[in-house]
Order: sequence, then structure tokens, then C-alpha cells
Amino acid sequence: MKGVRTMDVVCGYVPGAIGRITELHGTYYGRHWGFGLYFESKVATEMSEFLVRFDSAHDGFWVQSMGAKIVGGVAIDGKESAALGARLRWFIVDPEYQGQGLGKTLLTEAIDFCRKIRFRRVYLHSFAGLNPARYLYEKSGFVLCEEHEDNTWGKKMTEQTFELILSV
Repeated sequence: MKGVRTMDVVCGYVPGAIGRITELHGTYYGRHWGFGLYFESKVATEMSEFLVRFDSAHDGFWVQSMGAKIVGGVAIDGKESAALGARLRWFIVDPEYQGQGLGKTLLTEAIDFCRKIRFRRVYLHSFAGLNPARYLYEKSGFVLCEEHEDNTWGKKMTEQTFELILSV
């Protein structure tokens, strides 16, 4: 049908994913929060390392695309799941596509994966002021469990940790 935009969620690496998800983070957080090279290179490096060691037995990576354009993504890093729980990472939706349910779709994919793998805890790090993301996290069952000042983001921010306890 002409004029209908279709969105696809793909599980696993697709060519261009590292660059595009890094670009989305770098431009959004640079424009709205003043983050710079430190933050963008941290995203690129850590996501690259994650995908190189990716193990589908405990890791998940989803990208959402419209046609050939990646418009969002999220990952579950299960490397430390036995001790800390699974970590939700690199959750982002292109601002042009926000408000269309894409974030909810990506979070649902990630949480469903965690339930399937039978993780007991899922956690994520964020910072104060990301209210639309916090709304989605809390709507999905995450609760704020820790808050402190930190330079993790390349500048001093109030870092927040959210967790979701899953019944298994």
C-alpha cells in the first residue's frame, strides 16, 4: 500500500548497526545534554566489544528499522547475569520516530528475551532528566533502586539505576 510505513524489529547484528546506534546516541545526547567525544566513543567501543563477544545464550540485540534505515535499538548484556542480573543497554529511538510505540516494542522484546532466558533481574543505568525513557521503564515494571552523582557519562550527572525483578 502506498504511503504505509512498515517497521521491522530484527534480532541480532545487522550491517551498520554499531555506527547508526552510536550516531543516534551521539547526536541526541550531544544536542540535549552536552555530551561529547568521551560519551560517543564509549558507546561505540562498548557496543563493539559486546557484539564481538555476543552469545545468543545470554545476550540479545535488537534494531528497529524502517526500510533500510535503523531508527532504534536496545541490547541485553547477560555476561554478568549470574552475579548482577542482565543489563539493558543502548536503548534509543530516533527522535523523528518517537511517540509511535517503537520504544515500547523494543523494551518488550528485551524483557521477553529475559523472561525466556529466565533471568531473575534486569537492570539499567540512566540519569535524572530522561523522563520519557523513565516513563517507559516504569511502565514496563522497572523501579528506581539507586541514585548518585557520577561522571560515567563524561560529565557530572545524577546517575540512576533501575531494576526489574522477574519471577521465574
